[in-house]
Amino acid sequence: MGSVQRAMRLLECVAGHTYGAPAKQLARETGLALPTAYHLLRTLVHEGYLRRDKGLFFLGEAAERLSGRGAQQKRRTTVIDALARWRDAIGVPVYYAMYRDGEIEVMCVSDTPGNPAVEEWADFRETGHAHAIGQCLLSQLDEGARRDHLDRYPVRPVTPYTVRDGNALLKRLERMRRMAPVVERQEYALGTVCAAIPITVGTTAATMAISLPLQQADRLLPAAQRLQDEVGRLLGSLAISISI
Repeated sequence: MGSVQRAMRLLECVAGHTYGAPAKQLARETGLALPTAYHLLRTLVHEGYLRRDKGLFFLGEAAERLSGRGAQQKRRTTVIDALARWRDAIGVPVYYAMYRDGEIEVMCVSDTPGNPAVEEWADFRETGHAHAIGQCLLSQLDEGARRDHLDRYPVRPVTPYTVRDGNALLKRLERMRRMAPVVERQEYALGTVCAAIPITVGTTAATMAISLPLQQADRLLPAAQRLQDEVGRLLGSLAISISI
């Protein structure tokens, strides 16, 4: 345990020196004996956590990978926490999804036993035409990308309320206002209504969405508007544009 603690102190010390630092300086700043510092530094270089260049030590690729994963986990935790707050404040399940590499990906879902999420009884990726999440993401794409998606995942009936064909869907997508919530009623799941709000940052298409039982349909638009207001206030800190 002592060696691990000393190694971590050296890593933290190196991280504080953008332009590198020699072994003697690192030993002095960490309070380690020079032979101990040399031994640990050599081990950290061998394992890829540090690299040595002209007598100076820098963070290595292994440490940078850990840093990147830590930052990614922090972003994910931030988004999960935000979804949970909105779920409790608005009283609805909240979803976060992205369009990435030609696919619809639901990244996070936050629900409770009292307000459960919609069961994915038909693959969300293949039925983007039928649910608010998919329609919202497709509405943010250009025409070529939309047609490419529908070529791979053709429109098909999911419920009696599903849009009937690809041309009808494309016309619907063209009519959608840029920042308006996208609403669907029983197109994916009978007895359920959904709304999704578009989030476009740079070239990334993303969405936050909610769902409600059909008997609470009158709550859908006010709840979606409240979610949109909340997301707008926190969009920058959530780093939504970055994959989580």
